[in-house]
Amino acid sequence: MPSSSLADYLAKNYLTVDPAPANSERPKKKRKKAKAAESGTDGGGLIIADDDPPDLRSTAGLSARDNDEYGPAVVSGGRSAEFRRAKKSNWKTLGSGTTGADTNTETTGSERDAADAILADAMAEENARRAGGDEDPMVVDQDEDDDGLRMESGARAGLQTAEQTAAMIAAQKKRRKAEEALYKGKKQGDEAEEGQETVYRDASGRIINVAMKRAEARRVEEEKKIKEAEAKEALMGDVQRQEREGKRQALEEAKAMPLARTAEDEDLNDELKAQSRWNDPAAQFLTKAAAGVSKTGKPLYKGAFQPNRYGIRPGHRWDGVDRANGFEKEWFAARNRKGRMEALEYEWQMDE
Repeated sequence: MPSSSLADYLAKNYLTVDPAPANSERPKKKRKKAKAAESGTDGGGLIIADDDPPDLRSTAGLSARDNDEYGPAVVSGGRSAEFRRAKKSNWKTLGSGTTGADTNTETTGSERDAADAILADAMAEENARRAGGDEDPMVVDQDEDDDGLRMESGARAGLQTAEQTAAMIAAQKKRRKAEEALYKGKKQGDEAEEGQETVYRDASGRIINVAMKRAEARRVEEEKKIKEAEAKEALMGDVQRQEREGKRQALEEAKAMPLARTAEDEDLNDELKAQSRWNDPAAQFLTKAAAGVSKTGKPLYKGAFQPNRYGIRPGHRWDGVDRANGFEKEWFAARNRKGRMEALEYEWQMDE
């Protein structure tokens, strides 16, 4: 017979306990649905239902029998009826001991202070903007108690007393002076801004004297013009210089010359006689012999020479050899041939 220790060991490790009978005193598990039904037997009650339904993940593993715990909870109707019949508020205030009316009063006061602060800031900005004076509208000085009609000039329409007329004239003068002072102030400000000279600087930051630079540029331009005039003067001959000087002198003498010049004008006659014309038939009647010097004062060649377009005589040192390219000879021959052909054409027309 086995010992008690071995029996206890086998019973503990290898044997199972028989299930309890049906009429045992083991308490049964009560469901919440039954409890809710028992509480709802008192009569109609207030139903409190959650807005958010249970998510599917948490309720997926539960059976249909266990889903009843997620149903709406029923509260007894007696309590709700008593709550509705109560005359005194059961709400409790947490925190400070002030009531709701005091809190509302404090909130209204703080809002009023904030509104006053905003209005004060707006008025400060408006005053700062008007302090500039640029955007201020022109206010016409009128009597506050005057609601009568006024003409376009601002004068009051209808009959007026002497005092009213004098006051109106004084107000107009005052307004006109204020407008003139404002206009002069703006004009002086604009002139001051325009009068400021621009400061120019080079790449290194040094100030450039604009007046000095402009004077130097003008001096360079004048020197350039002088050089151009000298180069043009160098291309001219002595005869051209004398002619230009003679024209300038003639203009100076013309200031004292009479407007009408007649045949008795000796200066004009001498000037016309001094002009030399090639093949002039009346030159032989001149009693005054031509001087043997040129306009420049140098002696001239006294022998015969080939004529040229400008009537320039050779100098007294010319040896008589024509070293030109023959253009002057061809030019005169062409002119003579043209004149001869014109004369022949005229004669043929007359014969026909």
